[in-house]
Amino acid sequence: MTVINIRNLGVTLADQLFSNLNLTLNAGDRLGIVAANGRGKSTLLRAIAGQVEPTTGDITRSRGLTLGFVEQNVPEKLLAEPFYRAVQMALPLEQTESESWRVDIVLDALRVEEALRDRPLAKLSGGWQRIALIARVAVTEPDVLLLDEPTNHLDLAKIAQVEDWLATLPRDTPVVIASHDRAFLDAVTNRTLFLRGEKSPVFALPYSPARAALDEADAADERMFEKEMKTADQLRRQAAKLNNIGINSGSDLLVVKTKQLKARAERIEAQARPAHKERSAGAIRLANRGTHARVLVSIDDIAVTIPDGTSLFRTGKQAICQGDRIVLLGPNGTGKTRLVAMLKAAIEGPEAGMAGFKVTPSVVLGYGDQALADLVDNDTPFSVVNARFELGDARIRSLLAGAGIGLDMQSRPIRSLSGGQKARLGMLVLRLTNPNFYLLDEPTNHLDIEGQEALEDELLKNEASCLLVSHDRSFVRNIGNRFWLIERKKLVEVDDPEAFFASQAAQG
Repeated sequence: MTVINIRNLGVTLADQLFSNLNLTLNAGDRLGIVAANGRGKSTLLRAIAGQVEPTTGDITRSRGLTLGFVEQNVPEKLLAEPFYRAVQMALPLEQTESESWRVDIVLDALRVEEALRDRPLAKLSGGWQRIALIARVAVTEPDVLLLDEPTNHLDLAKIAQVEDWLATLPRDTPVVIASHDRAFLDAVTNRTLFLRGEKSPVFALPYSPARAALDEADAADERMFEKEMKTADQLRRQAAKLNNIGINSGSDLLVVKTKQLKARAERIEAQARPAHKERSAGAIRLANRGTHARVLVSIDDIAVTIPDGTSLFRTGKQAICQGDRIVLLGPNGTGKTRLVAMLKAAIEGPEAGMAGFKVTPSVVLGYGDQALADLVDNDTPFSVVNARFELGDARIRSLLAGAGIGLDMQSRPIRSLSGGQKARLGMLVLRLTNPNFYLLDEPTNHLDIEGQEALEDELLKNEASCLLVSHDRSFVRNIGNRFWLIERKKLVEVDDPEAFFASQAAQG
């Protein structure tokens, strides 16, 4: 049964986001929407929810249909509210007291601890805030769910909770999900829409097989276009040859034939359509200055502690070698961030002789944290690059434009950049530092799938040595060649991340 019908939909804001979109949403559909940053995923969800008026086309919804829309950010008015009350406020006023049991059921289903339910949302992590937004929609029991980047800020255990919750919904409940999390899309969707400017393909497949089908379709379109252009070129060559013969022989028949061949070539060229070429949201490139050292960092058997001296775990004797791409695994709170901070301090200040670390003098660090805290909101992209690197104005502006930050944005405060632009600026700064060892904490946060794949390609192509923390399962699987796991207050090396992923899913 069709619940939403989208016909010839198009939205143009500053630029055209998409057009000629035709889509039906049926009972039981779990639809993933995939597109680069800024290409209209959130706008399409808002249009379906009735919050945005499309430029062209129309959306028909079944009579009486209720929609639940989980947006990306917590409304300002809710930040001071306790978790429980924020969810309760989503109920109609007349149900607030009499049906508060709905709140308890949803919070239990999402495994929200009792200790968190009385805390204001402003005092909670971004992950718990996201869970609160999901709970606010779930408690209303809508007919259709719209989820905008539901896994942002979530660790693996919480992602598993969301996956489990979606699996417990009635099978005929349609769900539409805009996300850059490839593994999540594979786990929870059965259809995939690739949102594009002119023609948006839909496949009755989860993300990974749908992406393979899309790539094949694009390749077939490219082959067809090349064949048609070749045919048109051959017709024009033949027409030119006949034209010369006709002029020399005075044959009216050949002149007519020449015009016919030219007309055929023009029709083919007019009807031929090149394959879709995705406009990049900004290039991501990395560098690797290299080093002759085999061992970059040696770690003695040290205790990783919190500031009050409480021990989180012991590292055992470890070594980070050239070519290692080490993924640090462990549940939240086990000490991953603390180890990263200690390693960063040891590399940046070897003169301090941080106990337990031996850093090769040739190591040059490239560090990026998940909050991009190194980028100050009041600075501008131009001033950030200009203050750190002597490149000249023209070169800086060219590099920023290549990273997806246009001239109009280069002199604006960094706080005005989108998450994707800010992430690409951070990657540009890393590249210009020209490191030979990368220390990356959640590097795929805010990156679209194109950006994630570009980062993967750069790390592999440059044979970059790195230690990274990530909750992105696809990224971890594609990049890691060594895996350190924090468990039972010890750092141990494991062959792959799958057992850890499975343990987190079981907790979820």
